[in-house]
Parts: sequence; C-alpha cells; structure tokens
Amino acid sequence: MEVGLFTFGDLFPDPVTGRVPSAQQRLGEILAVAELADRYGLDLFGVGEHHSSLFAISSPVTVLAAIATATRRIRLSSAVTILSSADPVRVFQEFATLDLLSGGRAEIMAGRGAFTESFPLFGYRLEDYEMLFEEHLDLLLRVNEATPVTWSGHHRPALAKAEITPRPVQQALPIWLAVGGTPTSVVRAGRLGLPMTLGLIGGMSERFAPLAELYRRTGREAGHDDAALQIGITGHFYVAATRAQAYEEFYPHYAAYLRVVSRSRGQEWRVSRADFQSLASLPGVLFVGDPDDIVAKVNYQHELFGHSRFMAQHDVGGLGYAKVASSVQLLASEVVPAVRELMPA
Repeated sequence: MEVGLFTFGDLFPDPVTGRVPSAQQRLGEILAVAELADRYGLDLFGVGEHHSSLFAISSPVTVLAAIATATRRIRLSSAVTILSSADPVRVFQEFATLDLLSGGRAEIMAGRGAFTESFPLFGYRLEDYEMLFEEHLDLLLRVNEATPVTWSGHHRPALAKAEITPRPVQQALPIWLAVGGTPTSVVRAGRLGLPMTLGLIGGMSERFAPLAELYRRTGREAGHDDAALQIGITGHFYVAATRAQAYEEFYPHYAAYLRVVSRSRGQEWRVSRADFQSLASLPGVLFVGDPDDIVAKVNYQHELFGHSRFMAQHDVGGLGYAKVASSVQLLASEVVPAVRELMPA
C-alpha cells in the first residue's frame, strides 16, 4: 500500500495561544515536512488548492515545484486541482513542467472542489459547476493522451490540431479523481476507468463502502480492468506515542478547524469530546491515536474498501511544526512498516 501526506496549508489561529501563522511561515513548514517525508521513505506528498485567507496555497504546482528541488524520490501530487475553474491545457502544461523538473514524479488529483471561491474569482458561474468539470476533465484527458489536439466544448475556445507542450517525462501524467460522498462523481471515475481518491469527511467509515462498490461495478461494466480501478483513502490524521496524548493534543485543533471552516460558510459546526473520540474509534473516519490504532484503522478500512493508497492530512487546524514532525516520524517508523507487512504492494 502507498502511504503519503497532504496539506491545505491551514492558516488557523492556534487554539491555545490564538496566534495565526503567516503564509510564509506555513509554506516553509510545508517544505520542511515534505523533506522529512522524502527522507523517511513515504510514497507521496500532496498539496491542496484554495482561494481563501484561511489557507496559504492557491497554486499547488508552484509549491510542488519548490518541493521537487528539495526532494529526490517522493511523488508529488495536487490534492486537489480545482479543475472546474482552471484551464485544463494550462494545468497540463504546469504539471508536465513539474514532471520534467522532478524527473517524472508529478501527478494530478482533479476534483470539483468543496469550496467555491474560485468560480467568481476566475469568471465562472456556479450554475455551470457540473458541466464545467465534465468538459474540463474531457480536455485534460485528451491533452494528456497525445498531441496535437482537436477539441471543442461550450465553456472554452475550441482547439484545432493544437500542439500542447511541454510533454512530461512519463508517457502520460497519472490523473486521479478526488470525490467526497457524491455517487455521480464516483460513477464518473468508474466509467472513465480513472483511479479514485475518496475523502472520508465525517461519520463512520462503513457508510462510504457502497461508494467503493459502485465505483468498481461501474468500472467493470464500462470494460475496465480491475487493475486500473484503484482507490485511495484520505483522512484527518495525528499520531502520538499514546492514544491519550494524541487525543489531548489534536482535539483542540480539530474542534477549532470545524468551527472556523463552518463559520466561513455561515454555519456553526461543533464537535464534543465524546463525538471526537467516537470519530477516532476504529469504525470512525479520524486517523487519530497511537501507532497501533492507526495500523488497525488502515487495516479495518482496507477490508471495507480494498484501497491501495492512504493519504494523511497531517496538519489539520494549523498544528505546529514540532507536533507535525513528531507525528510524521511515528507514521514512517511504526505505522508504515506494519501496514506494508499486512498489505504488501
């Protein structure tokens, strides 16, 4: 099983001190964590895209390019690229360039986006949300497959035998589709035979199992081989030497994260300590606890989903660098070896 990290570059107040890190500080910490992940032998590092003052990263490929120069082997992915409000030709060119800079380590994780700030920012209408994604994904896949490209759609100027360069080191860039709990997104991934990243965003893990079944069933009915129908799982993550320590250190950040994000949407999400511990229990979606807890949860979810990749959101709510570094070290030294022994590639 592949194991990796991802971040959105949270710029949230520390729940104890109230201090908010600067974007420069957060980006420096992200680079440092990526270097640790590479040194520790993790497989993948992902960087998300947001267009809000709550997050430090609006251009994932720029941050990934900086990481590429400081690392040697770890794969580099967006997590996600908001494809609905991005030009797919430019996305391909940027990630092809990243692939050249990194020696063939680039990957695109494309999604519709849970936040909608990018639509008015770049002149798109929210009522075109679904059509934009379908159209942009179609063009991205066409450009990734070969050049020159002839293509036409509703929301972007047509292309007539357009030469799209540069081309990546890899024959084609790996493209994963990121989905939440929407069956139509799952069906799209299966129909196209694209690997799917499933974000476990709340509740109990078991409720997402039908989506994995739907994805594989749709993919097989579309004629795709099982080997192409890969599933990745993502979740909020924190591991410490003991379960009590992990709960004590992570709960304030997680509770603050939910409050801040919900207020940005005109809502008020609160999580009690009891609810938090339920989410962190074996059936829940939070990857929080001691190393044995995390191994048990990855194994439990593998029985539900049969996934081949796990990505941990390692700095939820603006966790400080010292705690993040310690958590990543435990992930690499104690969790990953046990997971790979249980679930070899």
